Amino acid sequence: MSWTITPEPFDSPVAAALWRAYYTEVSDRWYLLHTGRRTEPDELELSVAADSGAELTPPGGQLLVARYDGEPAGSAGVRLLDATTCELTRVFLYEGMRGRGGAARLVAAAEDAARALGARHLVLDTRSDLVEARALYTRLGYTETEPHNDAEYAEHWFRKSLESPGNPANQEISTSPARLN
Repeated sequence: MSWTITPEPFDSPVAAALWRAYYTEVSDRWYLLHTGRRTEPDELELSVAADSGAELTPPGGQLLVARYDGEPAGSAGVRLLDATTCELTRVFLYEGMRGRGGAARLVAAAEDAARALGARHLVLDTRSDLVEARALYTRLGYTETEPHNDAEYAEHWFRKSLESPGNPANQEISTSPARLN
């Protein structure tokens, strides 16, 4: 059993299915917590359509898709906020793919993609109820910090330096498909 993580067009059928699954899960979690119901279907359709992911394309961004034994399993995206900072977004694995080491591999591939875009720092936001995400980011060396945006549902903001002695930000990173075992 192995993971592969490759760039993917934001508007491919695979990317669209992953975006819908991601948005459905985080939206339903929020609504169930705050209103006791799932997201209304019409609202879900409007919200999914309103955020196409077009910013996750080169030269200012990148969408990555993780596959487990060739089957789509998850995604992550990065987009430049300024010349040295990328935002990590859409980090998601299908529920059945969790617990197999894919999340850490996906975030590492997103960090490499951010470096390839010239970023020296990666930032992200998340919510209090997404405890698994917050634990993952902390385990991977992200530090909770002051807000870098005013996103409506953001409650926690994280930052990580992408510069390290073994992998400086100006080192060229390949964005070719990687096979990860």
